[in-house]
Amino acid sequence: DAGGPAVRVASQNLRAGNPDPAATAAALAGAAPDLIGLQEVADGPRVASVLADRYPHRSVVSTVALWSRWPIREAHGVDTGLGWDRALRAVVAAPQGDLAVYVVHLGSARAGHTATRDDTVAALAAAVRADPADRLVVLGDLNTATTDRVFDPLTRLLGDAQADAGQGFGFTWPAELPVTRPDHVLYRGLTPTTAGVVRTPDSDHRAVTAGFRW
Repeated sequence: DAGGPAVRVASQNLRAGNPDPAATAAALAGAAPDLIGLQEVADGPRVASVLADRYPHRSVVSTVALWSRWPIREAHGVDTGLGWDRALRAVVAAPQGDLAVYVVHLGSARAGHTATRDDTVAALAAAVRADPADRLVVLGDLNTATTDRVFDPLTRLLGDAQADAGQGFGFTWPAELPVTRPDHVLYRGLTPTTAGVVRTPDSDHRAVTAGFRW
């Protein structure tokens, strides 16, 4: 209806060793998002087998992918300092106008070893800061929670859909009993109306979803 979201998005880390990524993707599609961002895509054809009919437009860069109900005008990899692109930026031709969409999987962090992750957060923030798009969303596994100080460069630039329109902490990892939220939907130039978490099969992450008005 007129008061509902103009665009619904979802993001999921599929897990590289997922025995049935198609089942994970199908469960995510069941939430009826317009755009799906995926990370750790190791078997693209199996994912395509359940998404291609509903999401005829896609962009893939290494192990990240964007699936869209609407045409994708352009897309390219984004350098986050890992030595290979594990992020993409696309421009989606939504009915209300163009929307810049980043799908991102930032560097991993281990206890006492966070430098790579920290550098990738800074690189993503620099890319977003330089991006001229009026409306923009970031979907992905950023390998850090918004409460971590390293996240500050992003929170100064973007809103957090879960914090602004969701309920509770929105924890996503580990999927069985989540205690933190490395998975995010960040935005600017839009008004968030909904945000939440979806339990999907076979992944070690829960998915994140959000709805926005123009």
